[in-house]
Amino acid sequence: MYTLIGGANNRTFRVLWMLEELGLPYQRQHAQPHDDLVRGKSPLGKLPVLVVEDVPLTDSVAILTWLADSTGRLTAPAGSLARAQQDGITQQIVDELEGQVWVAARHSFILPKERRVPEIKPTLAWEFARNCDVLARRMQGDFLMGDQMTVPDLLLTHCLNWAAVAKFDVPNEALQAYAARMRGREAYRRAVASEKAMLAGASASA
Repeated sequence: MYTLIGGANNRTFRVLWMLEELGLPYQRQHAQPHDDLVRGKSPLGKLPVLVVEDVPLTDSVAILTWLADSTGRLTAPAGSLARAQQDGITQQIVDELEGQVWVAARHSFILPKERRVPEIKPTLAWEFARNCDVLARRMQGDFLMGDQMTVPDLLLTHCLNWAAVAKFDVPNEALQAYAARMRGREAYRRAVASEKAMLAGASASA
């Protein structure tokens, strides 16, 4: 039994979705960034945290990678050339897509008001759309790596979800169709239902 610590509407969703895809047993603990519970598990106080045999794992990409490696699923084998290519696409998503959306979020509601530069957001949106086109050209099939879902697919779909919240356009038709397919997966829908239940529970206890 894994324990997933985190809230809704953040990177916790990536790990939640992967647990559902893998069919692994888990329980959830609601927490916000920098809560005492999180600080006790993560030096940076960031979400998510996955507790495995009393060992806390941090950073969503690292957690997804560990889950994939430990189960041998949703990944190419460690040390293979296919894995090196997969990891390259993972880093491309983190650097060139997530980075743009994250900076936009910081300048929208995370940084102190006097430190925000909202004028940067149109440039970030333009760069995001351009980087989407570059990534789409690397798609090798229904999924990023071909006919098998892998870790970068979870990351890309989550980034595309974030982009919708940030009002970033994704004009690339291939990625639009891809996102629709990914959101139609049963495991994705179960993860969304879990998020809604957590939000409802948090609101009721507030």
